[in-house]
Amino acid sequence: MAQLALRLVLGGQLTGHEAQKLFGRLAGSGLDGTSGWLAPIGYRPAKPWAAPAGLSELGGEALAALGLVHPLVPVATCVALDIATLDVRAGHPIWAAEGGAELPITNIAAAMAVSLTSSGAFPLDHALGIHVPKSVVSLAVLGVAAGEVVAERLPGPAPRAQRLEEG
Repeated sequence: MAQLALRLVLGGQLTGHEAQKLFGRLAGSGLDGTSGWLAPIGYRPAKPWAAPAGLSELGGEALAALGLVHPLVPVATCVALDIATLDVRAGHPIWAAEGGAELPITNIAAAMAVSLTSSGAFPLDHALGIHVPKSVVSLAVLGVAAGEVVAERLPGPAPRAQRLEEG
C-alpha cells in the first residue's frame, strides 16, 4: 500500500502542477505564463515548447498515478524534473523559497522510488495485462540519461546565474 500512496501522491501533485502550467488552473499562469519563463532560459519560440512539454508531463503524471506503463512513466518524469533542476533552478540556493531545486530533487527521489519498486496496489498495468520488460526499462533509462547529457552539452543559453548578472 505504501507504493500506491506514493504513486498517487506524486502523480496527483505533479498532474496538478502541470494543470497550473497548461490551463491556468489551481492558481497557475497557464500557457502564457509558462511561455514567459521558457523563453529566458533558451526555449524559443517559447509557446510551441510550452504546450507539448506540459501535455506530455500532464499525461505522464496521470499515467503514473494510475499505475500504467510502470516503471517507464516515473523514469520519464525525471526528465522534466532534471530540466527544472538544471535549467530553471540553477544558480539559486537549494531551498525552494529562494528559487532553488529543493522540490524537483525531492520529486526525482520519489519518482525513482516509484520506478525501482513495484507499482503497488491496483495498478492499471495488472488490470490490462501490461508488463514492461526490464530490458526495455534499462534501454529507456540509458536513453534518457544519454539524451540529457547531450542536451546539457549542446550550445544554449548561458546558465541562469550568468544571465541574471548580465541582465
